[in-house]
Amino acid sequence: MSSEQLRKTDLLDTLKKSITFYQTLGFENLPIQLAISNQQSAIKGVGKGQSMYEKTFLLEKLREEIGDCKRCKLSGKRTNIVFGEGNPDAKIMFIGEAPGREEDLQGRPFVGDAGMVLTRLINKMGFKREEVYIANIVKCRPPMNRDPEIDEITACRKFLERQIAIIRPIVIMSLGRISTSTLIGNPALKISAVRGKFFEYKGVPVMPTFHPAYLIRNPKEKWLTWNDALKVLEKLRGKTGGEAVSPEI
Repeated sequence: MSSEQLRKTDLLDTLKKSITFYQTLGFENLPIQLAISNQQSAIKGVGKGQSMYEKTFLLEKLREEIGDCKRCKLSGKRTNIVFGEGNPDAKIMFIGEAPGREEDLQGRPFVGDAGMVLTRLINKMGFKREEVYIANIVKCRPPMNRDPEIDEITACRKFLERQIAIIRPIVIMSLGRISTSTLIGNPALKISAVRGKFFEYKGVPVMPTFHPAYLIRNPKEKWLTWNDALKVLEKLRGKTGGEAVSPEI
């Protein structure tokens, strides 16, 4: 068999495996660009090298898998599942702890008062909300906005982990103690002790910072959150540097 015949055989084999992979996910009509996607990317299903189209598709499939979730007791009183939103190919993910009242009503993350603070921070960092990705540790509102409990986090965290694996952000900002402790794997940590210091989650740098709701109650701490954000921007640019004075967020 000639080298040209071998090349065509390899291409057909890659195409067949790609089509088989997406058919197992329920995707029937494949655009040709998706069908001839990189073989390694198709087999893994998530990860580096995927197009925004593929990431969008995989996030939609994940949302379908979650369905009308009854995996924990939070499902009993929720109005909407808050899956997350933003750019599937985002460089930054912001991860909070749980939806609040407005989030539960609208089915969107960070749309209440704390959401306004987060949006201002995102804008001050030079991004629009639609350019980043925003999610929570759990996707249903805990009653009376209490902290999510261990069994609720355990039931839900696998979906967040898959969101992170699909999006593959360059850096994550974890908002508050629960988000940070879940990603880092240390339930005893204090956010005041770890904020401003990079940790890692499966190879992705994580910058802990205060939750926007905390900043509403403690506005003098906004400059600390801005310093954390500056370190994230430096990480994105591949630089290191010191702190700076905070603008209003």
